Amino acid sequence: MPRVLELRLRSTRRRQRFGASGGDDGVQPIDDGGLPPIGKGGLPPIGWIFGYGSLLWKQDFPFDVARPAYVRGWERRFWQGSTDHRGVPEAPGRVVTLVRSVGATCHGVAFRLRDEERDDVIAHLDHRERGGYRRILAQLVFGKRHSVPGLIYMADETNPHFLGPAPVPAIADQIRAANGASGPNAEYVCRLADSLRELGADDPHVFALEARLLGH
Repeated sequence: MPRVLELRLRSTRRRQRFGASGGDDGVQPIDDGGLPPIGKGGLPPIGWIFGYGSLLWKQDFPFDVARPAYVRGWERRFWQGSTDHRGVPEAPGRVVTLVRSVGATCHGVAFRLRDEERDDVIAHLDHRERGGYRRILAQLVFGKRHSVPGLIYMADETNPHFLGPAPVPAIADQIRAANGASGPNAEYVCRLADSLRELGADDPHVFALEARLLGH
């Protein structure tokens, strides 16, 4: 089984479930109606989190189920500055966020949280993603027929660390020089690329950056 899918469940109920939806995990037929963005307060009773960046390889929180999923109308881009995890204020790194793109699909992993742990996990992730990210709601799609509403952490141009687009060579140069509390910025790119390959997901932006950093 691909490593990114061998996700450890950190609780006494240590089980995994992938593939087709079961009868008790809240998965419903797809409804593409828009869900409004939310801020840091007013959290609705949503039990799923979508990982598309470092959550693919670093799950430092308990969860019940992990399933490959995707979101429509978004694409992954290294447009967010990192002044803590993968850079410092005087030399920020770059990490991924989501940007709107008609017809795009972004693949990742959806994690279902247990009700009794949900608030603590959200508080933990709010702190982990404090460098410019906010929560939004979106439909997380499984396969072709089912979806659930889920939370996504994303950073847009309204936050002070947003760097925006740049040519791939310029982004790679910045990443190559950046280091933060979580390690070299280049490591982040390579681990993300490895995770996407293990999911069978194509992301030309990520793979182009990885190739540039590795000198391919």
